[in-house]
Amino acid sequence: MQESVMQRMWDSAHLSGGNAAYVEELYELYLHDPNAVPEEWRTYFQKLPSDGSAATDVSHSTIRDHFVLLAKNQRRAQPVSAGSVSSEHEKKQVEVLRMIQAYRMRGHQAAKLDPLGLWQRPVPADLAINHYGLTDADLDTTFRTGGLFIGKEEATLREIRDALQQTYCRTIGAEFTHIVDSEQRSWFQQRLESVRGRPQFSPEVQGHLLERLTAAEGLEKYLGTKYPGTKRFGLEGGESLIPLLDEVIQRSGSYGTKEIVIGMAHRGRLNVLVNTFGKNPRDLFDEFEGKKVEGLSSGDVKYHQGFSSNVMTAGGEVHLALAFNPSHLEIVSPVVEGSVRARQDRRNDLSGDKVLPISIHGDAAFAGQGVVMETFQMSQTRGFKTGGTIHIVINNQVGFTTSRAEDSRSTEYCTDVAKMIQAPIFHVNGDDPEAVLFVTQLAVDYRMQYKRDVVIDLVCYRRRGHNEADEPSGTQPLMYQQIAKQRTTRELYAESLTSAVSHSADEVQAKIDDYRTALDNGQHVVKSLVKEPNKELFVDWRPYLGHAWTARHDTRFDLKTLQDLSNKLLEIPEGFVVQRQVAKILEDRQKMGAGALPINWGYAETMAYATLLFEGHPIRMTGQDIGRGTFSHRHAALHNQKDASTYLPLQNLYAGQPKFDLYDSFLSEEAVLAFEYGYATTQPNALVIWEAQFGDFANGAQVVFDQFISSGEHKWGRLCGLTMLLPHGYEGQGPEHSSARLERFLQLCAEHNMQVCVPTTPAQIYHLLRRQVIRPLRKPLVVLSPKSLLRHKLAISTLEDLAEGSFQTVIPELDTLDPKKVERLILCSGKVYYDLLEKRRAEERQDIAIVRIEQLYPFPEDDLAEVMAPYKNLKHIVWCQEEPMNQGAWYCSQHHMRRVATAHKKTLFLEYAGREGSAAPACGYASMHAEQQEKLLQDAFTV
Repeated sequence: MQESVMQRMWDSAHLSGGNAAYVEELYELYLHDPNAVPEEWRTYFQKLPSDGSAATDVSHSTIRDHFVLLAKNQRRAQPVSAGSVSSEHEKKQVEVLRMIQAYRMRGHQAAKLDPLGLWQRPVPADLAINHYGLTDADLDTTFRTGGLFIGKEEATLREIRDALQQTYCRTIGAEFTHIVDSEQRSWFQQRLESVRGRPQFSPEVQGHLLERLTAAEGLEKYLGTKYPGTKRFGLEGGESLIPLLDEVIQRSGSYGTKEIVIGMAHRGRLNVLVNTFGKNPRDLFDEFEGKKVEGLSSGDVKYHQGFSSNVMTAGGEVHLALAFNPSHLEIVSPVVEGSVRARQDRRNDLSGDKVLPISIHGDAAFAGQGVVMETFQMSQTRGFKTGGTIHIVINNQVGFTTSRAEDSRSTEYCTDVAKMIQAPIFHVNGDDPEAVLFVTQLAVDYRMQYKRDVVIDLVCYRRRGHNEADEPSGTQPLMYQQIAKQRTTRELYAESLTSAVSHSADEVQAKIDDYRTALDNGQHVVKSLVKEPNKELFVDWRPYLGHAWTARHDTRFDLKTLQDLSNKLLEIPEGFVVQRQVAKILEDRQKMGAGALPINWGYAETMAYATLLFEGHPIRMTGQDIGRGTFSHRHAALHNQKDASTYLPLQNLYAGQPKFDLYDSFLSEEAVLAFEYGYATTQPNALVIWEAQFGDFANGAQVVFDQFISSGEHKWGRLCGLTMLLPHGYEGQGPEHSSARLERFLQLCAEHNMQVCVPTTPAQIYHLLRRQVIRPLRKPLVVLSPKSLLRHKLAISTLEDLAEGSFQTVIPELDTLDPKKVERLILCSGKVYYDLLEKRRAEERQDIAIVRIEQLYPFPEDDLAEVMAPYKNLKHIVWCQEEPMNQGAWYCSQHHMRRVATAHKKTLFLEYAGREGSAAPACGYASMHAEQQEKLLQDAFTV
């Protein structure tokens, strides 16, 4: 039925009278045989929501009123108790019901999933009728079908067995019985069994499938001819990915989805860029020929590049975004989730209907990379959920050169990790495009209705090696003997269509010729591409471009308003009982806001957030202990001692304030940090913060620092203002609690790619956090935040410091010293300053000045030179650090300090005072720690 006819029926009579009867008849027919109704009606009925029950029949008044199908009143066979069996036939009836369930649970193990036909899997014994005491003599006996959705309540054993084999043992292997929710299991049973796992598609749909396969194959052949031997990680063998993606986009668009963010590694990426996103082939050819992208200092290889475009669907325009991806395979998955969450927040899309994440994986990486598990684990958590992700595994059956299952994983399938969150999994033979289309429709419908992850395991192969320069027969001889004989997916499907007389050979050839002509002419090959996209909801990054690091920034804030916000944060709901120590913290903050008590770290940090919210900047904070703060200084989330309810004062400053999101994260560094990177690259106006429980644990996310945070801008032009708080300090607690690895971050610094700061006063963290958002630069900020300084008697500030100050990259000597008498200048960063200060005061040394470098990168050479200028009589300049010599800032920053020292006075030679080089970051013995600390302080004064 044409859409215009459906619309006319709806508009003219609201489905009353004859129209209503017609729709009721259609729906009744659909319930018994979905293939018997027109495809458009079938699609519409499939997408209507369930009411929460497990049955399939529906009150027809619901159809008349709203076209909403509510599953009610289906008569279902009741389980037969073994004790109630009174006849031989009833005993067999019980066994038939057991067999039906066995097919649902294990039918996938007998399915024909491998297009190469190389899998050798024994058919499970419990799929044979004799396993249940049944014989061929019972095949024509009639049994109740129980919950089997085959359109009738009774059928012969032969009909039941044939229906089960057709549904579960052809080219689709469905795994859904591990799902606890019975409604979801019944939903899958109905959708699969009612069409025997193979719905009938119209010639128009089949023609579109063939056209998409032709495009997928055509691009690979074209590139193989034009650029032979050049790496492209081609999609040959997995061409069904292109029609699969096309269906996800079009079907989700019909649900009202407005944005889709896709993450994938290398395999098939260029094909997706051209045939799904509509990248102009001429631009791709330029990249093959080595054309440099202007504005990127390093750039990246073509199969790492991202892209965005808009395509038209039945539900309107949909924006597509392909995430930039490094070679670290699955690490892009949580980045995509973060980007999607940011887009959903921007659209106020609480349910996840408007923005959809798609993650495309390799089979070996899906099974082998731990970040996959972490990303699954975050999928239903408050702080990281995105309404369900559609996961597509391009299952080449080889991981680089590892193909034996017992070498590549310890599970039956590469997708078994998805069962940990009860995600349904559809294994599908990539050489059956119509089966691929069907499971794609199932996956989209499931995600949209249940808002949970779903996995499509596209079982295919790679026609060439790991890349086009490899010779794969050296490691997979038998597989590649078969691949050499294997006809392509397009060829097989075209033959099936011409055999069925739904398409002629001329029509098939015309699709090939048309695509080749488009490539030759450098034309876009995506027909649904929107040439002039709606840019209304695009993120405008222009305000953050072209600014120098030295640009002026004003982080001052009106004192009276600051105090008003401080008082507002202390307003607790009536009846809300805070814990005793927390009450003392709030009492002290009240005194700090009144100027009656020096300001500590927790107060200053909290006021930075409050003032930014007041100025219109949303804030998102995550970490394993972010609400309280690992060292119990923040308490941004208050917990009621009576009922365990929580209250966030920063969410209740004033009506209509920006979002303040704070989530204690699950115990992950890699996935959570990658998520926050994705979020920050999509939300430039927000302060996005990830705090490590200890700075020491940040190395669990080292891939994110290396591949995204430090180099994303220079490889891909991706700006990111993510802030990372890494608590660090030498407190005598052993190597694992003094291991934030400052040196690693400094080694990553170049070309003004990010900021590394070690603030030492409450006012410094206040202005640093405000600067991160107010200054129109979007550069990652790594903060080595303190532990003991959170409550150090000297690490204090005043209200005036907050209201009138600014972030100081270098803090000069603050005691009153005569510059002419200063002969030794100690440079330092972090907590050691206070140890040096107390030693200098105790010894009443007037010849030593101590200067703090609070920003280690970009190194503030000009500011340091200005601070050093008054000291004309310097004889010694020393860098003092707590870390061992091979760690900390010494190796990465000494050349900056030497340059400033030499410019100040040519005879100055920079000396080192600190721990000796060490394999471990710190010692584990308190007495040894104290000795080392005393020695490095003494060295700073005498070396």
